[in-house]
Amino acid sequence: MDAAGVKAAVLVEALPYIRRFAGKVVVVKYGGNALAGTSEHDALALFAEDIVLMRLVGMRPVVVHGGGPQISEMMARLGKQTEFVDGLRVTDAETVGIARMVLKGQVNPQLVAAINVHGNFAVGVSGVDGGLIRAEARDPALGYVGDVTSIDPGVLHGLLDDEFIPVIATIGSDETGQAYNINADTVAGRIAEALQAEKLVYLTDIEGLRRDVGDAASLIRQADADELDALVADGTIAGGMIPKVASCTHAVRHGVHNAHILDGRIAHVLLLEIFTDSGIGTMIRGNQEAAR
Repeated sequence: MDAAGVKAAVLVEALPYIRRFAGKVVVVKYGGNALAGTSEHDALALFAEDIVLMRLVGMRPVVVHGGGPQISEMMARLGKQTEFVDGLRVTDAETVGIARMVLKGQVNPQLVAAINVHGNFAVGVSGVDGGLIRAEARDPALGYVGDVTSIDPGVLHGLLDDEFIPVIATIGSDETGQAYNINADTVAGRIAEALQAEKLVYLTDIEGLRRDVGDAASLIRQADADELDALVADGTIAGGMIPKVASCTHAVRHGVHNAHILDGRIAHVLLLEIFTDSGIGTMIRGNQEAAR
């Protein structure tokens, strides 16, 4: 088959998926570890192309992002020591101000600008906007590290109905207006639940989940929530993957059709997963998906 034929075959393969997912919400968590290409700029450009293409074929993408590395870099520049407890950043009043500045003032505009190279699609918001993310302190010892208490997706519904792509910085607030820095993996899952998304996608720096961490051939292509619970319980899934897996399993048990853990370093990984027969990475099936 010549090059033109290959391109045509790819488009034909994508057609049933374009039809199936038209009008459906897909929540994508983009993090600093999800880098494709030779530089962060290249990675962001490739990611933006995927998100815009999804939007142009009728899907309703929502982007959720954190910014841990950028927050640490800014703290170092300001001469402030970063302290972690059980993987969570101790966040005093000054640190939450830095986090808010970096997430809403640096990372969020970069993502919005990269998407809007292709048209005026993206709108940046934080969890404080429209009362989107309500939060409370997780532990007084951690300061202003928040847990999500509720999601009010009204502002997101408004943006999606107007055909915009929301790009969400994961700062939330309590009833008094106090800001909290919240784990972006957790927020992505809760946003997907609130929107009853078709898909929840985590872009990471691994190719997916493995039954044997040291064996690339043991990649788990598909699993359900119960299977992943067992892998966490026996220690197969550990460390930084636990919050992602916990968010995935909670989401698919609460209305999200399926969740995906993908290697964001692969160019156009979102398109490969969503629009091809073979897919890529690990898919966690929801109850609705299993029933089909």
